Amino acid sequence: MQIFPAIDLSGGQVVRLYQGDYDKMTVYGQDPCAVARDFIAAGAKYLHVVDLDGAKDGTLANFESIAAIAKQGGLYIEVGGGIRTEERIRQYLDLGVGRCILGTIAVKDFDFTARMAQTYGDQIAVGVDARDGYAAINGWKELSQERGVDFCRRLYAAGVGTVIYTDISRDGAEKGTNLELYRELAKIDGLKVTASGGVSSLEELKELQAIGTHAAILGKALYTGRLDLKTVIEEVGAC
Repeated sequence: MQIFPAIDLSGGQVVRLYQGDYDKMTVYGQDPCAVARDFIAAGAKYLHVVDLDGAKDGTLANFESIAAIAKQGGLYIEVGGGIRTEERIRQYLDLGVGRCILGTIAVKDFDFTARMAQTYGDQIAVGVDARDGYAAINGWKELSQERGVDFCRRLYAAGVGTVIYTDISRDGAEKGTNLELYRELAKIDGLKVTASGGVSSLEELKELQAIGTHAAILGKALYTGRLDLKTVIEEVGAC
């Protein structure tokens, strides 16, 4: 299973939100590049980066920070947050980013999302962030009318190969991830699912691996020390 430590950016700082609430933000670092280097030192091969400011307002507020992380090298980077145009996709891919994550736009303009998946293949993923089972958009502030799992089925049918699914109620809470949800998603044969939100124990990661989950994103549990990245990678990580 691929392990993606996470760097969430706001105002150029490394932060974590609690359940997607921008008013419940904790700053964990002033230097995103230094955090990325620490992950590499622990054995990381992959990195999940989110521009939280971009997710909320569609700007490129943290572009320079992401460019600096990419320039360092050593990591396969996926980036999400405010990516709503092909121009933005190209901007990130030109930095050397491996994959762009479409979020709000995937719900609001499904045809665009399908077209980007067909054009860029594995360089496109969709982030499905769900609250109470329904996909959330615009920095998690609004709910769509479609169940997240049903949306994943529709995405896969349209050519999207990778989905990053976050249960918002678990995100940043260190209360465990939603294993039942990932068991349901595993039934979508062929879809590569990344688990995100609340992963906080090695036992959970081993269960996700057994289910067939393709990857897992680790956030707050790394920053608080609840999970040791080196140990996780040794136990369940894949090259």
